[in-house]
Amino acid sequence: MIKGLWDRETVALMWLVAVFPLAIVWIHHGGLDAVGRLIFFLAVAGFWHVIFMLVRAQPPSWAGVVTALALAILAQQELGLVPLLIGTSFGVVIAELVFGGWGRNVLNPATVTLAFLGFGFPSAPWPDIIVPVGWAAIPVALIGILAGVMSLRIVAGAVLVLGIAWMMGLDMSETYPALLVGLVLLVCDPVASASTALGRWLNGILFGGLAAMFLAYWSEAAAVQIVVSAALLASLVAPILDEIAIALWLARRRRRLG
Repeated sequence: MIKGLWDRETVALMWLVAVFPLAIVWIHHGGLDAVGRLIFFLAVAGFWHVIFMLVRAQPPSWAGVVTALALAILAQQELGLVPLLIGTSFGVVIAELVFGGWGRNVLNPATVTLAFLGFGFPSAPWPDIIVPVGWAAIPVALIGILAGVMSLRIVAGAVLVLGIAWMMGLDMSETYPALLVGLVLLVCDPVASASTALGRWLNGILFGGLAAMFLAYWSEAAAVQIVVSAALLASLVAPILDEIAIALWLARRRRRLG
């Protein structure tokens, strides 16, 4: 991202502002336990940001707060401090800081952390996202879209596919809160998602399609586990979706100009 008013930290700060409604509703319903979880993840992420600041003169990012919030809400429950410490350190360092910090990373660090914990501790229960927290993701998406830090195309693509799946009979009555929260916190990361217009449509459609498929055929998986798996796969494919979009644009340009 270029220097000036809209540098990467401005985008990160606007993203943090956008997720405030979700954070407030979640803390209101979670009480002191929610506050304690958030403080823990903030401390771990902040520790590694400070280490990289001292060693590599790499400034901390406001995006680390969004990462901590996503982990506090979505990370598996009943895990000890050591597994959470290892998983968070792996995601923050390997998925973000070693690439030069947020804005240069390929994958969302919270998504990588959650996937790491899911693979490493498959028996640990995933949290149940309550309905008010799920609904709080809607103003997050609206604020993010209006501020320009979330893509309307990604949100619309995911909602379109999930809406079609619902009309075809897929039961989402217990999973839609997790889907909404995962969409705004993981999939709509302005760095780890697709960046072209067509790529963003495909990114949202792919997430929605994967989530619907997992809901239909992965009967033993928890809602958050499904969302994390779909978000990880959609993020991994996002660069390819951009390449497809660019290739199609170049093909149209060659046909038009000869």
